[in-house]
Amino acid sequence: MSHNTAIQTAEYELDFQGFRFVARTATGDASPTEPIVVLGGSSQDRLSWLRYERWLLPHATVLTLELPGYGDADPLPVEYGMDFLADTVRHAAETLSLGRVNVFGACFGASIALRLAQRHPDQVARLMLGGTAVEISPEYAAAAGRWRRMVDDGLFEDMAQDMVGQFMAPPGNGFVRRRAAVARLMGQRFASLTERELAMDITHHERLLAHPWSLPQPAITAPALVFTGEHDTITPPVVGRRVAEALSARFTTIKESDHLVQIERDTDLADLMARFFTDQPLDGLPYLNPVEHFVSA
Repeated sequence: MSHNTAIQTAEYELDFQGFRFVARTATGDASPTEPIVVLGGSSQDRLSWLRYERWLLPHATVLTLELPGYGDADPLPVEYGMDFLADTVRHAAETLSLGRVNVFGACFGASIALRLAQRHPDQVARLMLGGTAVEISPEYAAAAGRWRRMVDDGLFEDMAQDMVGQFMAPPGNGFVRRRAAVARLMGQRFASLTERELAMDITHHERLLAHPWSLPQPAITAPALVFTGEHDTITPPVVGRRVAEALSARFTTIKESDHLVQIERDTDLADLMARFFTDQPLDGLPYLNPVEHFVSA
């Protein structure tokens, strides 16, 4: 994968239904496929996927977003759900004249990405979902309530360690690359959240409890790939497989990783994104377990 593409970047302040948000575009020398929209998880902003740009730009323009409720964007009340955020993504793509786009969503972003493909099928060329689920697990719901109480009690370091434990596989669950380093990184990230960021983060978790994560209808029309880390415990492979089957999509797991695969195996995930969004074969890749294909009955 070439890393020599010259990068041109631009940032835009946009507005959707009274909520200000931020869009970042990165463009390289060539764009053989549609622009790639990257939608990350609840604690991520437009710069969280910055290192992916140099790997993806030989293939496409990259759009990352701070949607309402993220980063420097306006806070978003919990009553606004994934439908609203999906419509905001569509508004950004239309405002920036991107045309049809490839959409990548991870964790919370996967729920938004799926809703975008359901509500605006003409906008989405291909859909890639990572660390996704059919519904919120009872364990996650309990953790979200616990984090709210920890924030109210000022137990920020305890909350940070609890969140790391929730998002990462237990040490004895299987080998995860860079596990110790990623655990330290995530612990520091959660512990250093500002008061504003904490409030947004807690609202995100409560948003997940207040709105359906996944809706079975309408059916999507875009080719889809669902993946997760083979040792993911928060959105385990058996759950991702159910999502793929419901979407008539392909499904696979990335070896030696858990829910935080985007950090643990970043170069491999970027390679998978580039291959899927340019219609290259996915079988036989050394970092993947076998790819399963689900087709409509």
